[in-house]
Amino acid sequence: MQTSNAAKFSEGSFLPVIEKCEGCERIVEANDSKFCDTYANPGAKWRLGICNFATHAKPEVNIVKIRVNPLKAAKRASRRK
Repeated sequence: MQTSNAAKFSEGSFLPVIEKCEGCERIVEANDSKFCDTYANPGAKWRLGICNFATHAKPEVNIVKIRVNPLKAAKRASRRK
């Protein structure tokens, strides 16, 4: 199986991983280089933010609590009827 992976990455369709990919479980070493086993161009996956295939990085979720004025909420609710 190792020889088929080496052939797959030596054809040139896969680009080497970038620095942000270090630590990911999907990295495969072939021909003294590191490649992503899932995506051919790892740099493009990180261009818009976090890579959705990354196993070492999790997206940050921010929960914002909105304070609602109860008087204004009651007025809005009474107008809808």
